[in-house]
Amino acid sequence: MAEVETAHGITTGAVARRLGVSATTVRSWEQRYGIGPAVRASGRHRRWMPQDIALLEEMCRLTATGVPPGEAARVVLGSRPPAAGDEAPPSATESEDVSPTAGRQPGSGNGLPLGDVRQECRGLARAAVRLDAPSMETLLDQVIRDHGLVMAWEEVMVPTLHAVGRKWESSADRYVEVEHLLSWQVSTALRRATVTVPSTAKLPPVLLACMPSESHTLPLEALAAGLAERGLPLRMFGGAVPAEALDAAVRRSGPAVVVLWSQARSTASQALARHVAGTAFGTRGARTAPLVLLAGPGWAGPAPGGGLLRPGGLREALDVISGVYGEAARPGER
Repeated sequence: MAEVETAHGITTGAVARRLGVSATTVRSWEQRYGIGPAVRASGRHRRWMPQDIALLEEMCRLTATGVPPGEAARVVLGSRPPAAGDEAPPSATESEDVSPTAGRQPGSGNGLPLGDVRQECRGLARAAVRLDAPSMETLLDQVIRDHGLVMAWEEVMVPTLHAVGRKWESSADRYVEVEHLLSWQVSTALRRATVTVPSTAKLPPVLLACMPSESHTLPLEALAAGLAERGLPLRMFGGAVPAEALDAAVRRSGPAVVVLWSQARSTASQALARHVAGTAFGTRGARTAPLVLLAGPGWAGPAPGGGLLRPGGLREALDVISGVYGEAARPGER
């Protein structure tokens, strides 16, 4: 069977299982960004060859480190050898200034028009360098209001945070204060967006927690804001939640979904994740266990299996969680 798969490629479902992501994510990357099989066989079914799978693996690696999917796709497609008859992609050089939009191209799946990306990202980066907190607050609130939480996070907040971080790394520890202030302002904007939405239905919450030795909370705060935008209940426990406290929180709140964030492999624990996934609660005869999402680059590696899911980014995590709640998710936001 393995020889047949090697000779004729494998299906989208098989690729998704190998990578540890959903088949919906693979199809979405093909539809939105053009990351599909270089050679397509006749018929409706896609067949993925080893070189195609290598591109998807790189896409998974980049998105797991926090690179927005549109930007990751541009990098991945730029590394693909051109097929017969295709023009080679144009080369691009990275800007050395604090510019979150260096190298971006129109139509690359960024989500926002290139002009908007440049204007909003550069405005935020320049305000950060000036330590102009009021301007950052205004810009962040405006981009969330104008474009929604997911676009604001993937296309403005993350690229700007990465740009400032690169400037710090290349300038002998200068700009540390800039990164700290920017992180605080992003966190503040995300928390303002995380409002409790009244609901007539009593729904089990989504529990958000960092692993016991993990203190990076910004991605979880973005997820919390996205859940609030969709009208879903949540409980945010923040950074470095001890294993005993996590266990108690799950048993006491009875969540439908638990999201565990790990920034580095040293903080990820498959054993603890499986323990959470196997934690049953509720009345006798109607006991249930939560769906567990492993979020963050710390979980990179082979597909987890055992009922654990590893979303490819903020958008996929929100879609998976919304699917659990079905019609309870706010119409028009799923």
